[in-house]
Amino acid sequence: MYKTKRYLLTVFISLSLLSGALLAQYDNSRGDQPEAEFHMARLIYTPSSSSNRGYWREMWAIDYPAAEYHFTQGVRRLTHVNTAQDSIHLRLSDDRIFDYPWLFAQQVGTWGLSESEALRLREYLLRGGFLIVDDFHGNYEWAIFANSIRRVFPERPVVDLVDGEELFHVFYDLDRSTQIPGRRHLYRTMTGEIDAQLHGPATWRGIYDDEGRLMVAINFNMDMGDAWEHADDPVYPEPMTAMAYRFGINYLIYAFTH
Repeated sequence: MYKTKRYLLTVFISLSLLSGALLAQYDNSRGDQPEAEFHMARLIYTPSSSSNRGYWREMWAIDYPAAEYHFTQGVRRLTHVNTAQDSIHLRLSDDRIFDYPWLFAQQVGTWGLSESEALRLREYLLRGGFLIVDDFHGNYEWAIFANSIRRVFPERPVVDLVDGEELFHVFYDLDRSTQIPGRRHLYRTMTGEIDAQLHGPATWRGIYDDEGRLMVAINFNMDMGDAWEHADDPVYPEPMTAMAYRFGINYLIYAFTH
């Protein structure tokens, strides 16, 4: 019994050290100034008290680093935007957040912004920042996300984006009929084809400022980050990855020009 307990304790300590090492690699917020025209800034947020946290990494870091690696490679290949090699990870309390107008947040169905974080995000967006939220699904996660975003903009509605929205045409003309699932949502049909089963239809929503600029782009019931992460996975369908690249680049061009 003693040996078993000692073994389990050793395993626990080893896993804790490994988890710390993994999180340490996300602390890539080095340097005082941006090194390129585009850094894929990822938001570090406070988790909701009612959310399930990740076992091996914080939920804000889901899909890192593969999603960043593949997406930034795509930006360099498909555009002339000077792009940094890796993302930078920033808390809303970090003053450098205002140097990065394109902010990416995943698993926002698990976030729980504090009052100070909500006020800071409001300031960031009203000063010209652009936030993309991604990889959350179903009514339960929507409620968690909505609870925080209402504290950011209690006076501004979340609206469905229509086909004529400039975001969908600023670089690519986007066809929203292709849903972008997470890798975990894929399954093989009886005919051998790969299909996806999600919590509901893909929904694009957003929040605008007084001048009609989209400040928050909301990917609901989809997982653009997973499509980037699994770009070289033969199981993940190519049309879904291709659509995710097009959406990401449109978001980038829109943020740079508005």
